[in-house]
Amino acid sequence: MIDTVLFDMDGVLLDTEPLWGKCMLRIAERHNIPITKDKFKETTGLRIYEVTDYWMHRYPWEGSTPVEVAEEILDDIIETSKIEGRVLPGVVESLELLKQNGYKVGLASSSPMRMIDDLITHFDIKKYFDTVTSADSVELGKPNPAVFLLSAKELNVNPLQCVVIEDSVNGMVAAKAARMKVIVVPDVLNFHKLQFELAEAKLTSLKEFDLDILKRI
Repeated sequence: MIDTVLFDMDGVLLDTEPLWGKCMLRIAERHNIPITKDKFKETTGLRIYEVTDYWMHRYPWEGSTPVEVAEEILDDIIETSKIEGRVLPGVVESLELLKQNGYKVGLASSSPMRMIDDLITHFDIKKYFDTVTSADSVELGKPNPAVFLLSAKELNVNPLQCVVIEDSVNGMVAAKAARMKVIVVPDVLNFHKLQFELAEAKLTSLKEFDLDILKRI
C-alpha cells in the first residue's frame, strides 16, 4: 500500500528546468568557456559541480575554478528562478490533498540543497514536506537511486510503499532502481518518449493528479 509520495523539484514542482540552460550559458560566456546549447547533452543527469568539472576537463579555461563557476551558476539560477519561475499548475492542490489524507511527502532533487531550500521557501511550499533531500548528500546523482533511498530512510518508510513524481527519464530510472512506483509528468517536447512507458502513470500536469491514481498503482 502506498503511503509516501516523493517529488522531484525542477520541472515537477517549479518550472525552473528551462532556466538551467539559460543560466549555464550566461555564466559560461562570462568566463569564456566555449559551451553551446547543443553540448548540454554531454552532461545530462550530472549535478552542477560534476558539470563544471566536466567542462574544465573537456573545455579548459583560465581563472575561476570549476567550483567557483558552479557557485556562480547557482547564484544566477536562484535569482532568475525567483523572478521568472513559478509553481507549476496543480502542485499546491496535490500537496494539500496528500497532507489532508495522511500521506508522507518528501522532496528528492538533484539540485543543490541551498537552491532547493531557497526556492521552496520563496515559493511558500516548504511547509508541505516532511523531508527534503538533495543529491548533494549522496555519492551519486540520478539515475542512481541514492537520493530516493535516502529520502525513504529519513521518512522511515519502505521504498516499496513510495511513489515518485518525476519529469525526466533519469529520474524515472532512479526511482525504479529504488523499487519505487513512478508517476511521470513530462514536458510537452518529451511527453511521447517511449521510455516513459515504464512508469505506472503519465500525466500532462499535476492538475490531473488525484488519490485514485495512487490507489491504482
